[in-house]
Amino acid sequence: MAAPADRAGPNPPARRLKVHPLPVRVTHWLNVAAIAVMVFSGWRIYDASPLFGFRFPAGVTLGGWLAGALQWHFAAMWLLVANGLVYVAYGIFSGHYWKSFFPIRFGAVLAAFANAVHGRLPHTVGVYNPLQRLAYVGILVVLVLIVLSGLSIWKPVQFQFLAGLVGGYEGARQVHFFAMAAIVAFVFVHTAMVAIVPKTFLPMWTGYARRQPEEGP
Repeated sequence: MAAPADRAGPNPPARRLKVHPLPVRVTHWLNVAAIAVMVFSGWRIYDASPLFGFRFPAGVTLGGWLAGALQWHFAAMWLLVANGLVYVAYGIFSGHYWKSFFPIRFGAVLAAFANAVHGRLPHTVGVYNPLQRLAYVGILVVLVLIVLSGLSIWKPVQFQFLAGLVGGYEGARQVHFFAMAAIVAFVFVHTAMVAIVPKTFLPMWTGYARRQPEEGP
């Protein structure tokens, strides 16, 4: 006797889908390199004139001394800005932003946060849940903020109107520091989530993921 249709046969095969376009993958990894260099060299620059009552251990800084750290920092800054402009242009004109990150609904974010707290937040490769949408849009804003505050620190006379928005040179330094801290926190959480859901790592290199039919488009 044949088995009922819903019990017969093995599970349907997973589909191989393209989830990350090439421009997204290239700009993502270039951003990883640029941000890593800027953070570690930035910690060395901070140590030369601390804002707060602590310094970063020399072993986790880049540049060796202030001038060397500044060279690394500015080299990575130009890469970050150029790469960021490419990413933003692609995101706008390809529709990637609207498809992947919007809309962001407050109720959906709260529900996703509650699910995450209870360990019930589902994850489908290539599909951003409300918390991810908020985090990715937020980090884009923080990256813009860190570049503008960095310009205010680098050229406080030429960009005095920018520095004036945050209380002058020292205010720009504080904004720059806290924007850096937000980026480091984002990277830490992002890396932890990749470790928890390792199937998300390889598609960011290859662009493709295997998805079961019940996981949606």
